[in-house]
Amino acid sequence: MRHSTDRILCTHAGRLSASLREFEPLDMKVGQGAAPEDAAYAELRQRAIEDVVQHQVDLGVDIISDGELGRRRDFTYYSKRMGGIEQRELKEGEVGATVFKSRERDRFDEYYAEVDSKRPSVARPKKIVCTGPLESLSLDTLHDEIANFKKALGGRTDVEAFFPVIAPGWLDHFIFNEYYDKEDDFIEALAEVMRPEYEAVVDAGLIVQIDDPGICDSWPTIYPKPTIEEYRRYAKIRVDALNHAIRNIPAESIRYHCCWGSWNGPHSEDLPLKHIVDLMLSLNIQAYSVEAGNVQHEHEWRVWQDVKLPAGKILIPGVVSHKTEVVEHPELVAERLVRYANAVGKENVQAGTDCGMGMGRVHHQIGWAKIESMVEGARLASEQLW
Repeated sequence: MRHSTDRILCTHAGRLSASLREFEPLDMKVGQGAAPEDAAYAELRQRAIEDVVQHQVDLGVDIISDGELGRRRDFTYYSKRMGGIEQRELKEGEVGATVFKSRERDRFDEYYAEVDSKRPSVARPKKIVCTGPLESLSLDTLHDEIANFKKALGGRTDVEAFFPVIAPGWLDHFIFNEYYDKEDDFIEALAEVMRPEYEAVVDAGLIVQIDDPGICDSWPTIYPKPTIEEYRRYAKIRVDALNHAIRNIPAESIRYHCCWGSWNGPHSEDLPLKHIVDLMLSLNIQAYSVEAGNVQHEHEWRVWQDVKLPAGKILIPGVVSHKTEVVEHPELVAERLVRYANAVGKENVQAGTDCGMGMGRVHHQIGWAKIESMVEGARLASEQLW
């Protein structure tokens, strides 16, 4: 991965929306089984990927993704890739993902009841359950996704390309264990199932981004509220499993994204970064993308005044956020970047987003406007720093 040798390089967290507005509704229908995943869908998906690739290049983004288009991360998606899982209706008191039962939701129950009533499809009416030994079934779908992205890239050498894949410690947010006797064994099995996917991305010549909101956003979902020490033990199991899963990949080919969840809400129960930053840095990974632009976490740039970024590593702070529809001013973006550059060294900073800017976060026009502001803010910061 490139360092910011003569200017602040720009990237983002992965998910984007295409300007082909017909794609996302069709993709949702395919995921729900209401439309076929046929040649017409595949053609539209490819056009959408090519659209987001070109849009990133046009805006001046240096490290780009395929927008994660067509990767719905539901049962239909994962049942093609791993064995040992089933889907069933929720029982009384169950949730389809761990984030739908949390201490934050307890505190703001009226708010979430109102919000959920307006977006019932978000709440996962069914549950994915591990009912047997987990195993990798096929990488065919992944290879197709990679091929689609590389086709859209068209052999470009003016940008770096990254491809997001989920961490084991986030998969257990929506794949529930009913088979393994020990939690450690379940997490290790998830890691071993995902290992070939991480390796396949890198073997294809792409940077693999490992998405791991779970290292942070599991905190408010655990009852009773754990001590910091208890939670760190919980997180370390997942960090160790991920390190084992990436053992065959050079750190220079891996970047890592953590955040406190992509949903909009109060986030009043978010765990402070200072409690898990050392665990994050213990991963054998070169670049770390961290949520840093919203009002719950903007102040945490100060963590990096006390924590030394290891030599050769790259920090990608989110300087625009999906948690507000207000488009950040480029001068504010520049101010945020200069803070980080002064803390960890300008060559070690890339401009990023708090989380994905695609469907379900902010309106597609606003998401792209935020990225445009990020690029301009990086230019302003570069003028100051160089």
